[in-house]
Amino acid sequence: MANQVIINTDIQKGKINKNIYGHFAEHLGRCIYEGIWVGEDSSIPNTKGIRNDVLAALQNIKVPVLRWPGGCFADEYHWKDGIGPKENRKRMVNTHWGGVVENNHFGTHEFMLLCELLECEPYICGNVGSGTVQEMSEWVEYMTFEGESPMANWRRENGREEPWKLKYFGVGNENWGCGGNMRPEYYADLYRRYQTYVRNYGNNKVYKIAGGANVDDYNWTEVLMKNAHWLMDGLSLHYYTVPGDFWLGKGSAVDFPEDEWFITMKKALHMDELITKHSTIMDKYDPQKRIGMIIDEWGTWFDVEPGTNPGFLYQQNTIRDALVAGLHFNIFHNHADRVQMTNIAQTVNVLQSMILTEGEKMILTPTYHVFDMYKVHQDAELLAVDSSFGTYELNGETLPQVTVSASKNAEGKIHVSLCNIDHQNGAEVDLELRGLNAANTKVSGTIITAETMNAHNTFEQPDTVKPTEFTGAAVANNKLAIKLPAMSVVTLVIE
Repeated sequence: MANQVIINTDIQKGKINKNIYGHFAEHLGRCIYEGIWVGEDSSIPNTKGIRNDVLAALQNIKVPVLRWPGGCFADEYHWKDGIGPKENRKRMVNTHWGGVVENNHFGTHEFMLLCELLECEPYICGNVGSGTVQEMSEWVEYMTFEGESPMANWRRENGREEPWKLKYFGVGNENWGCGGNMRPEYYADLYRRYQTYVRNYGNNKVYKIAGGANVDDYNWTEVLMKNAHWLMDGLSLHYYTVPGDFWLGKGSAVDFPEDEWFITMKKALHMDELITKHSTIMDKYDPQKRIGMIIDEWGTWFDVEPGTNPGFLYQQNTIRDALVAGLHFNIFHNHADRVQMTNIAQTVNVLQSMILTEGEKMILTPTYHVFDMYKVHQDAELLAVDSSFGTYELNGETLPQVTVSASKNAEGKIHVSLCNIDHQNGAEVDLELRGLNAANTKVSGTIITAETMNAHNTFEQPDTVKPTEFTGAAVANNKLAIKLPAMSVVTLVIE
């Protein structure tokens, strides 16, 4: 079957929110401590304790929003322990993740500094599981109140005169599980209560995000929307791509057979069904799509690397992860009317990371490079695309071999991103640009691909998998003829 794509360059379907390219950094393993925060006394070059190499890498991919402090950690985090002179801060045991003792040196002020350096929006997740309404309310006051109050005065004592701008605030996390093992009816009532005291001070307007469903728990979405939709701005959804059994063995990040490649692609593509079905429930209560779907945890979850702390969730990152990222972005783009933010898990050294560090060394993962290739879609207008693709088949199962999305930016440039998930076969794609004369266009592109299914970057060989110039697109008969290698992600620029 021929692979055919028609892009209607003059039909725009709405903006792709740049926050779809958001990130998530939890107090887990070596994400915050070592990965982002090394402290001001470290021999590793840093800016007020934040690693310069990691900072520069994240600035390059234009991180739009960063979620913190969790995750499961959020529902046992008490913010007052992480402010004031560092030598006086309480040490705490991170019971969720490896039982390590944390010194609380990375707290509210340090996180807000990180966001300022990245020029991104902070997204803070509050503690509903083990915290009080007062604690959450006072945190928002501490950060955003500019007048005279005990919390604002305390912020000033701790060195910050002006309030911060805080747009995104999550009222709890995974309250169906690690955030309290609650029923949706109970959490809906708690959400209604807690969010009441997440105040808007001055001209700071908080976008309140309710803790949403795990995977396909459609009842959770139904109950939350029915009982609290008018009190929320966003509703979250969590879904991880796990080839194996979550509890019995997820599969290796690097040493996997071809059937695990296939099932990983199949499970990544499942995100489309989840968004569609949860959106349908949301549409019933919110037909205007005022409430954003916030997919604030997604990505691959494999077994930890051999010899590492099982509670640190440290995994390598291969060309397979690059394809998973590209597939998700194409899906998110095509649901841009409802999906307003996503946050990949996680930024450094945890799960599907952008960056891996080892002491003073740092490497960029294949996933990082896909974020870099796709950043051109941030805040661009989604274009209407019609497509039909051949199949990728293994052991009697089939998947669409190619996925695509396209956008037009403010300068009028068109960007088309394609993923060929077949680990063995290339794909030839005919791409028609309606509303544009292809013969008068200039086409360039970037590709990330590899020779082997498990190709990855190491500290010894950091550039094994990296983007290169794509030369496989040519204009013929007012169409683009595109040759995609096996297991590749391509972004084209048409101008």
